[in-house]
Amino acid sequence: MDAFLKKGFYTIGALKTNRVLYPCGIKQKVGEFALHIRKTDAAVSLVTVGSRSYYIYRYEGNLNGIENAVVLISYPKDAFHVPKALRAFISTDVSLSTREILDIYVERWPVEVFFRQAKDRLAFDRYQVRSSQGIRRYWLLMSLAHLLACTGCGETMSFEDGYAYIYSHIQEERIHFVYQCGARHIGFEQVIALVA
Repeated sequence: MDAFLKKGFYTIGALKTNRVLYPCGIKQKVGEFALHIRKTDAAVSLVTVGSRSYYIYRYEGNLNGIENAVVLISYPKDAFHVPKALRAFISTDVSLSTREILDIYVERWPVEVFFRQAKDRLAFDRYQVRSSQGIRRYWLLMSLAHLLACTGCGETMSFEDGYAYIYSHIQEERIHFVYQCGARHIGFEQVIALVA
């Protein structure tokens, strides 16, 4: 994380409620600390994101492994102090306002969908690329595959629909190829050698 911050990159994301904070120098987990927060505390504000309102407490300080960050401790307006409703968010950029952090966090959904699709359909989780050039090439190939699935079928469609369309055509072509090999009396061993 330190190397990441030294290069000028910041992180905004969800934070587990068992993560340790140091409010007033006292070591406490987010979930434990949240029990002491009151709606009337000066540091608590009611913030509306989209159509929902949340009580947000802004903590700025140390976490285990991070020298200075913002942690937003959040409860829905109608579920204050309901343990299962507690959410926490982190920003390593302390210059951002509470509103800016939440607005940026909300924008994460398309990115998460892309990564889930990349993992499930494009084998993103099966490769380990270490060089920066390799990483750039891999991202380029993944982005191209994603673009082709969304636009390369003659019309614009969702990635899932485009992937299914392309996959079904590939399967059709494989079956057609095997059929042609059978019609030409090409042996099984030769077909396997050609397909592999």
